[in-house]
This record gives sequence, structure tokens and C-alpha cells, in this order.
Amino acid sequence: MPAPTPDQVRARLDALPSARGFVLPHHGLMAAALPELHAGHETMDRALTLDPRHLAPLERETVRLAILSACEEPVGTHHLRTFFHAGASEAQALAIFRPAARAAGASRYATLDAAWSARFATTMRDAYRDGARALVAPLAEPVARIALAAIQAANDQARGLALEIEAALAAGATEAQLAEALSSVIRPRGVNRFLRAADAWLGLIRAGRVPASAALAAWAATPDQGPMRL
Repeated sequence: MPAPTPDQVRARLDALPSARGFVLPHHGLMAAALPELHAGHETMDRALTLDPRHLAPLERETVRLAILSACEEPVGTHHLRTFFHAGASEAQALAIFRPAARAAGASRYATLDAAWSARFATTMRDAYRDGARALVAPLAEPVARIALAAIQAANDQARGLALEIEAALAAGATEAQLAEALSSVIRPRGVNRFLRAADAWLGLIRAGRVPASAALAAWAATPDQGPMRL
């Protein structure tokens, strides 16, 4: 593909603010040097962040803000703006930050579960899961749970992710909502963490730990899903 002209670069960048409200440096680099990647990126990015899917606007922005805050990601202040534009309050933002900080404790509960679980009537899994309920108001629990699942996926915490997938579905989140929330990790953390999140969910279905719709049951029944054997 021939290099784009300066006018083509400017035209591509001028089109971004109307759709997004902002232009970031990597947009310009792709437009100027990798135009085919720029076109593909914009198509995928629209599907991930702009086109309506299964989460309401406020739910979607809640998930994004949870991921960014839990991953200590300073890029993405525009999501804070869209969060408030979606009708959120400061109390709702603070309700995201509390469980986002607590999600880091999942590995501590794993240690407690392995070492001391026999000493307690309540399992450490339940203690971890139940502890979040006191932190999420005024968020609805299904929304808080899919946000927590996305946080654990973004941070590659397999045990915490499994607990939050179970909790989200038990709280009434739909499979489609949970899938959309997990896909939100692609932008800040890459496809591989989404891949591992999908694999964790697949394992839960196959182990009978979570229910599955006919579509997801068909996915779980498909053999040979995994890395290429060398």
C-alpha cells in the first residue's frame, strides 16, 4: 500500500473527534505510517467501545472505569468524562474504586483458603465473594460483579476471575453482559488476557460450576481449544 498523502492523514485524524471526541498519538502514527492497521483498528475499536451491545451506557463505562482504576492505568481520562456523561455520580465512581482496590486481595484469600480453610465454617471463597457486597452500593450487584470479573481478567488473576464469573452469573448478570465486560480488557491489556479469561470461563462450564446457555454449551463441547501442539 502506498504511503498516505498529508491530506489523507489529516482527513483520517479530522474524522476521529466526531466519533470519539479525542485523538490519541497512536491514532496519528497508524494513520500516517500504517493506514491498513488504522482502518482495522477503527473497525474493532468501534465494536469494542462505541457500538451499542449488551451493556447500557452507564454499565459499560462502569466496567471501563473499574478496569482502568484497578490496573493503575493513567491513560483513559476520557472514560471518566464519558462515565459522568452517562449519568453517573461521584458516589458511583467511589463505589467502583472500593472493590477495584479490594480485587487485589483475591490472591490473599487463595493463601488463606489453602492454609486455614479447615478452621472456618465459611469457605474462604464465600468470604471473598461476600465481602464485596458491603463495598459496592449504590451499584447494582450484577454490574459490580461483571466489573470485578473484568478487573480480575485484566490483571490475569485466574482464581479471582473464576470466583467473579460464578458470582456475576449467580447475581443475575447475563452471559452476554459478562462476555462484553471481559472483552473490555482487550484495549488496555491485550487479546491474550481476554483469551485466558475465556479459557477460565470455558473451564467453569466444563466443570459444571456455572450454568451455560445452548450457545455456550456448544462452545464448551467443541474439542481441541487451546494452543497449537508442537
